[in-house]
Amino acid sequence: MSAGHNHTHGHSSPDSDRRWLVGALAVIVAFMLAEVSVGIVAKSLALLSDAAHMLTDAASIALALWAIRLAARPAAGRMTYGWRRVEILSAQANGVTLLVLAGWLGFEAVNRLIHPPRVAGTLVLVTALVGVVVNVAATWMISRANRTSLNVEGAFQHILNDLFAFIATAVAGLVIVLTGFLRADAIATLIVVALMARAGVGLVKAASLIFLEAAPSGTEPAVIGEAMAAHEAVVEVHDLHVWEITSGQPALSAHIIVAETRDCHSTRIELAQLLGHEHGISHTTLQMDHDGSQSTSGDGHSAGAHCEEPHGPIHRSTKA
Repeated sequence: MSAGHNHTHGHSSPDSDRRWLVGALAVIVAFMLAEVSVGIVAKSLALLSDAAHMLTDAASIALALWAIRLAARPAAGRMTYGWRRVEILSAQANGVTLLVLAGWLGFEAVNRLIHPPRVAGTLVLVTALVGVVVNVAATWMISRANRTSLNVEGAFQHILNDLFAFIATAVAGLVIVLTGFLRADAIATLIVVALMARAGVGLVKAASLIFLEAAPSGTEPAVIGEAMAAHEAVVEVHDLHVWEITSGQPALSAHIIVAETRDCHSTRIELAQLLGHEHGISHTTLQMDHDGSQSTSGDGHSAGAHCEEPHGPIHRSTKA
């Protein structure tokens, strides 16, 4: 019996990521405080909803910075993967927060559609236009960081959504100034709510799939199993599992049955190279056993002495 483990981890520049994220955070927080003040004076729910969305952006960036710091800790003790999944926890928290805020703002917007208050359209328009500029700057800063991280990508998508939201708010302010149509403010808020809900659902779904150890998006375990079984030395592949340790870090484990006359060690190396080059999976754990060392299942195929009920489908060689 032979077992092998092959893995490499890609490295971005954490220090560089921190600088870009801290810069974007400073810009967002400064403008958010100013926007809350103007929104209260102007009595604009659209501005206040934009500020609430920016609060979640700031929280997302702060959590991303925290996650980067924790992820740098080495694996030790019970934390055999280190702290890499902290970013997934924070991404899920960001998504839930977005959904809660979207629900509250949606409720308030509907009330304002029914009973629209007086809104200072000029203040709304000017503040929203400044917000567009601020969000363009913050979006550019975060785009310079490592967006393979679910946290960083979530923060990027939040701010990109904010940019669209500010455009909607600016249009609402212009409509109020030109026509006096006060419900435009509530309509703009509902647009912001839709964007927040979309981003929230996306983050919660992506984080949940990682926690459930689903195969990464774009990865087909059946295709991988068939490719491994097609190797000339392989008789069978079972207990095949593909998951993500954290966003952008796929991992794979499998039990491989090798023909009696073939070398398990060299076969493992060749399969690891196949998985890395063809499927982008470099963190692999492969248990290798010779065909003759296995018990035989009722259908005449080897299922493995310790695999009376293999997890998932069994991929067998089609070679004669």
